[in-house]
Amino acid sequence: MRSSALALRPAQAKDLEGDRTVTKAYVSDAQGKPAKSGRYVTLELKVGPQETLGAALNFDFHTLINNWVKADYTITEQQAVGKTAGLVVDNNQGNIRPQADKFRYGHQLVGIHDSFPYASYEPQDSGKHPLIIWLHGMGEGGNSPSLPIMGNKATQFADASIQKYFGGAYVLAPQARTYWMHGYKSFADGTSIYSDTLIKFIKEYVTAHPGIDASRIYVGGDSNGGYMTMLLVRDNPGYFAAAFPTCEGLKDSLITDKDLKNIADTPIWFTAAKTDTVLPPKDYAVPTVARLQQAGANVHFSFFDKVVDQTGLYKKADGTPFEYMGHWSWIYVYNDQCADTINGKNVKLFQWMAEQHR
Repeated sequence: MRSSALALRPAQAKDLEGDRTVTKAYVSDAQGKPAKSGRYVTLELKVGPQETLGAALNFDFHTLINNWVKADYTITEQQAVGKTAGLVVDNNQGNIRPQADKFRYGHQLVGIHDSFPYASYEPQDSGKHPLIIWLHGMGEGGNSPSLPIMGNKATQFADASIQKYFGGAYVLAPQARTYWMHGYKSFADGTSIYSDTLIKFIKEYVTAHPGIDASRIYVGGDSNGGYMTMLLVRDNPGYFAAAFPTCEGLKDSLITDKDLKNIADTPIWFTAAKTDTVLPPKDYAVPTVARLQQAGANVHFSFFDKVVDQTGLYKKADGTPFEYMGHWSWIYVYNDQCADTINGKNVKLFQWMAEQHR
């Protein structure tokens, strides 16, 4: 299969072309599910952390934001099947995104001038449910509300594997126009130009959705979003039932004793990896966790040696699991791999979180 991908970067656009490997082909229905007979054929393509042509996003090092890649495919029949000798398919009729299609997308005006693009998921029954707020990393800012959940794997919060812990939960993923670390004076200076409007947006969303249990509002985020998570619990003590910052970017040296007291008011579960060189845990989570423990806070820490593939699909040449950048510890969060021993029992992050109430 021949593929060309256009990275949509102003003045930087460049086509990449090459062949994609087909790993499986079968007759299917319109949604790609195998069928005994029908009008459709599904081709499964090889994907992986080093399969460049399979990437859906391109990270722009000028803007520090991801852009969607426009992929064009040409499928050429190499051997006749019935009457279809020499068939060429090069017209895309549209895309199906089963995980992302669970979400709604919109823009919410806050005040007079500020608005947030956002993705949201809502349980389908009429009962009361908690709300999980996820704050994206730096690469998922901008004005495309699908990026905060699809830039990595935040769609997983709407998956049954995580929803089961809560008996169903709302999910809200707001998007910063730039990045959450956009401070009033400088980058990641302990402030954010989004702090005031973001908490207003969250409260307005809760008010507009009476099915949300206001005593069970949880907030988390990775990297840039972990930074914003820390600011929200610092500046709004008593509002969130729990927080789960991942490879968070609020430097411990910026946290005063008063700030720490406010943060300690919220049960909090940190995740990081020792190989993280982007936001080294020794300057961020490690000292902050130690201070919170000393203060008697309800705090837990999943601190991994490194970040490796959890699926068994991707391996290094020696057969061991593929190793990702140490900053990508969010992989363990999405795959429900964070756990701690609590009262002699092995308890997972979301299991613990579902038990936290205000």
